Amino acid sequence: MLILSRKIDEKIKIGNDITITLIDVKGDQVKIGVEAPRDVKVFRQEVFDAIQSENKAAADNDTNNISGIDAVSALSDLLKR
Repeated sequence: MLILSRKIDEKIKIGNDITITLIDVKGDQVKIGVEAPRDVKVFRQEVFDAIQSENKAAADNDTNNISGIDAVSALSDLLKR
């Protein structure tokens, strides 16, 4: 794991296409901005874990007709509400 120190408004580049910006720090909460191409999926870890769990459940259940990609889209839509 690479650990970097940044001040507010400073950035971190990942490859050529992804930029992480430190937006704000209040107490133990840090706000970051992520700029990435639309085809790069960016999730909070707990959302990613929920998607993985849903995909596994769908794969384990032969009666479920939702594909893994559809399950990700459906869960992403749910979490946006």
